[in-house]
Amino acid sequence: MRALGLDLGSKRVGVAVSDSDGLVATPIEVLQRSGDQRGDHRRIAALVDEWEANVVVVGIPYSLDGSVGSMARKMGAEAEALAAHLAVPVETYDERLTTVTAQRSLIELDLTGPRRRQIVDMVAAAVMLQAWLDGRRGRAGVPEAEDG
Repeated sequence: MRALGLDLGSKRVGVAVSDSDGLVATPIEVLQRSGDQRGDHRRIAALVDEWEANVVVVGIPYSLDGSVGSMARKMGAEAEALAAHLAVPVETYDERLTTVTAQRSLIELDLTGPRRRQIVDMVAAAVMLQAWLDGRRGRAGVPEAEDG
């Protein structure tokens, strides 16, 4: 099962993909927003086809307290619009702090500010997608409680 992870932003979309076994997420690119959401969704659909993804996972930026703010509502609405455009399922996942985690990782790699800004969105997409993959694997490995 290959998954495509998206970190939707107002200016850029970070993109990551999992390996075919659904174990490891890798950042692949940053799409610059065109100002045309349908056009952006066509570009994402092309990536789904190119990578033969079976599912798209969209990060939703919930507030730190878990509430749904304006940006989370906006990204949720875009995830719904994207789902209507794609031939594969679209799932959403809590992406709180993924950009912070990505920034810290890139700082540790001693990347300069301009270079970090170019790639942070795809690294954040990979962080989010990896968390989704790990959570999915964890749920699959937990035995069901027996009635008794």
